[in-house]
Amino acid sequence: MNIEDREFRRIQDFVYKNYGILLTEKKKTLVESRFSHILEVRGFKNFSSYFDIIEADKTGKEISEFINKITTNHTYFFREEKHFNFLKEIALPEIVLKEQQTRDIRIWSAGCSSGEEAYSIVMTLEAYLGKNKTLWDSKVLATDISLKVLESANRGEYESPQVEKLDKKIRERYFLKLNDEKFLVKSNIKNEVIFRKFNLMNAFPFKKKFHIIFCRNVMIYFDKESKKELINKFYNALMPGGYLFIGHSETIEDRSQGFKYIQPAIYKKE
Repeated sequence: MNIEDREFRRIQDFVYKNYGILLTEKKKTLVESRFSHILEVRGFKNFSSYFDIIEADKTGKEISEFINKITTNHTYFFREEKHFNFLKEIALPEIVLKEQQTRDIRIWSAGCSSGEEAYSIVMTLEAYLGKNKTLWDSKVLATDISLKVLESANRGEYESPQVEKLDKKIRERYFLKLNDEKFLVKSNIKNEVIFRKFNLMNAFPFKKKFHIIFCRNVMIYFDKESKKELINKFYNALMPGGYLFIGHSETIEDRSQGFKYIQPAIYKKE
């Protein structure tokens, strides 16, 4: 099933206006290839009929599934290992020293996808804090616009190939082997993540500022203005001296936005 130019422009405008995601012309072929069969199975005669359903859906489920299919949810445990080494060796010691009275560590995994990043953060926290972990309020907020990936993340079940490549000590410490095909994140780790649906284009509702924000490989879908707006919101949502972790294919080019470059894909609020 072919998508007409006017139909593609319609979904371009809708997705950009509501989610800040820029669908370039290159995505037109991708939309056709990934959705033609789905539309035929569901009985849609054209893309316009399908987009009518998306725009009329008050639950957000239809657009969530659409975005889930046009964006890449490729992630894995401890992706960009240097980020987690920095978290454990630099960022967490700074926070613990600073927050001895509040015993509060606030970390946000924005665009958390299927949960590997958020769980990796909790595992890093657990490894660093050790026996003192129970003395700290260190639950991790993990958000995404896709209900599908959030449901998957909340279950904490992962295919064997995703887990078996991890160090044996990590597997035994943080996972239960369900069978030859699946592993389950242990409850003491899973219970430390709060999964919520959230659109990064919306106003941030948080009452307290974060010490750390992970938002990796999300801004690659945004244009320059949307990216700048989001970086400003992250800046305002961080504590002074807080860290922003982004993807290695992303940069904060405008130093006037208040972030200091620390090392590849890690920035600090000045």
